[in-house]
Amino acid sequence: MSGLDGILNLIETQQKQSEESILKAAQSKAEAIIAEGDEKARKAYEDSLEKAKNRAEKDYENSCASVDAAMKRKLLACKIGLINETIEKTISKLDSLPSEEYFDLMVRLITRNLKPEKGELTLCKKDLDRVPDDFMPRLKELAEKNGGSITLSKDTADIENGFILSYGLVSENCSFRAIIEAEKDDIKDTAARLLFG
Repeated sequence: MSGLDGILNLIETQQKQSEESILKAAQSKAEAIIAEGDEKARKAYEDSLEKAKNRAEKDYENSCASVDAAMKRKLLACKIGLINETIEKTISKLDSLPSEEYFDLMVRLITRNLKPEKGELTLCKKDLDRVPDDFMPRLKELAEKNGGSITLSKDTADIENGFILSYGLVSENCSFRAIIEAEKDDIKDTAARLLFG
């Protein structure tokens, strides 16, 4: 029996060694799987954190850009409003000038539009009723110096101020509003520089 006991002891020893080897291999494999899982989890967490950070930064930039654009639109609307208000006040101020200053301004404006042809001047009813005595003689003299002539129409123009200057079939509306509309971009640029320079 002692030979049999020796064999059994040998088998038991080999079995224990085999068990220990399998357990060590399983433990090592489990540790490798856990380490790999931890690494994947850490990487997934870092990626997720990076994506969330990038998304938050992008959202912040978009929000800032949106707020900035909204502020610029409101500022522009305010500036345009102020410029339009200034234009309206200017038209009102020109329209309410004392007669002598008003018609001096009219002479200057008409002179800029004179052509070496036969022209006809039409005024609004309010202006036709208050034309000073020296107005037409001054204009006639200026028109002659320019190689043309000018007459005052007895009809009235459907404008609030200023004049209509006609040469044959071509008529030019030179009411203050029409002049400003024609020069609006330049006037707005000038007003913007003066108001917000």
